[in-house]
Amino acid sequence: MTITRRLFGAAVGAAMAAGVALPAVAQSASQALTSDSVITTIQEEGVIRIGLSLFVPWSMRDLNGDLIGYELDVGRQLAEDMGVEVEFVPTAWDGIIPSLLAGNFDVIISGMSITPQRNLTINFSDPYSYAGIALLANTAMTEGMSLEDYNSPDIVFAARRGAVPATVISDTFPQAQLLLFDEDSAAVQEVLNGTAHATMAQQPQPNREVNRHPDVLSVPFDMLFSPRGAGFALRRGDPDALNFFNNWIAQQWRSGWLEERHDYWFASEDWADQVPE
Repeated sequence: MTITRRLFGAAVGAAMAAGVALPAVAQSASQALTSDSVITTIQEEGVIRIGLSLFVPWSMRDLNGDLIGYELDVGRQLAEDMGVEVEFVPTAWDGIIPSLLAGNFDVIISGMSITPQRNLTINFSDPYSYAGIALLANTAMTEGMSLEDYNSPDIVFAARRGAVPATVISDTFPQAQLLLFDEDSAAVQEVLNGTAHATMAQQPQPNREVNRHPDVLSVPFDMLFSPRGAGFALRRGDPDALNFFNNWIAQQWRSGWLEERHDYWFASEDWADQVPE
């Protein structure tokens, strides 16, 4: 009986000690996560560095060579609300995730679609934008073709390397040829030149290209492929940053600011005279 009481006393003592220690351990772990968060780094340095890749109307150069576009509005407002400066880091699309992981910037805000494959490498915020992909074709080369006709070895697509449209093309038209380029503009130029039959891109770029080249280009199908949301991309293991970005995005949706900015850049061309033809 004495041994039993001693064991019981020891067990109670251990439990009490654990009860005291666990909150302290949890607090210490929480403090460590906070100090390691990119949010802390941004606040300490007084600047948020945003990686982006140039494509209309997300981010582009105006007539003076300055960056403008939906992403620039989002990044500047985010920095203002954080009370810090903003630095934009233009980066080639196929290297933008490795550059994030290497610490070349704090977050990607560049219309990056949220996909499971990317999510294995990086974390995504909630969507701050929604978009769909349309097919843009050389009218003379594709006149009378059905959607199924594009899935042929005789058909050539062009697309930006590493972007979602390239994946959609491969999945939707696996028999077709696919030429890859570093910029959307190069892919569109292949279609204009007649080197490729078609490309795919997020709206409103296809509609804008048709307006610029109505005698050559067309959007032959009134449908959007792979509609999905775009999120901020950040390095994994940073719950504080993910929490802050999600809350900021939610607030901007509730206030109507994100919708207003999205409509300006994607549903109008009020900005078109600010950029080169």
